[in-house]
Amino acid sequence: MFQGVFTALATPMCPSGTVDYVALEKLLQAQIAAGVNGLVLLGTTAEAATLSAEEKQEILKFCMNKIRNRVKVIIGTGTNATATTLENTRAAQAFGPDGVLVVTPYYNKPNPDGLVEHYRQVAALGTPVIMYHIPGRTGLKVPAAVLDRLVNEVPQLAGIKESDYDMAHVTDTAVKYADRLSYLCGNDDLFPQYLALNASGIISAAANVLAPAFVQIYKLFAQGKTKQSFDLFAKAYPLIKACYLETNPTCVKYMMSKIGFGGETVRLPLGKISAENKQKIDALLQTADKSLFIH
Repeated sequence: MFQGVFTALATPMCPSGTVDYVALEKLLQAQIAAGVNGLVLLGTTAEAATLSAEEKQEILKFCMNKIRNRVKVIIGTGTNATATTLENTRAAQAFGPDGVLVVTPYYNKPNPDGLVEHYRQVAALGTPVIMYHIPGRTGLKVPAAVLDRLVNEVPQLAGIKESDYDMAHVTDTAVKYADRLSYLCGNDDLFPQYLALNASGIISAAANVLAPAFVQIYKLFAQGKTKQSFDLFAKAYPLIKACYLETNPTCVKYMMSKIGFGGETVRLPLGKISAENKQKIDALLQTADKSLFIH
């Protein structure tokens, strides 16, 4: 159901911290022109945790009016409170998304029964659910037995965005479920490995800047041109790694600012990236193949 490249869209902001809708529209149009298959709105890269409910509604209304069904849309609705997640999902449903991205509850580390019930209640609202598994941010690594329960007891679970760096876990999960649901790479720097494990695509933060590269990497692999796909990935790899020199989306936004897509402003508790990392990124941008970037 969810195949190809999905950009986890950043939220451009003015120096004052308000949403920069001019830059947001430019970013939306550039992403669609680059050939992405979908967009993820209000995810981690969007700094959704720092957006008010009113801002989220405004962003969704603005984006959906510009997207006009040209690509699939996934909306991030997950929190560490089931009631709030349900509220967010109902609000998102008003915009008719193709799916909702629901992170495993962070900080409170739910037990197996609680986790299954959390997803069961969200899925009961009717919109396909993609579970976002990112142990490095949530502190919760879903055990294999619990994942089995989720897949078997929550039939509306349409996909998994996998951001675990434990490749043994990733391999086990892909072997069991990649033919049953959309198994989406959540680690930009491991995209070739995920493709080799039958992932259906990627949800990418780096694609805010490098959408043309990710689209071509995916297309070449799908066409059986695995060597050319990897060669292109290797070409983009230093830039992909640079997107994560500091906490996402700080470096992504700095790169976006350097290629003409808004400013580098992020909201606290995120801060500007260091001068040293800016210099590293500047050096990469000066010598990079411009065809890798949105324009």
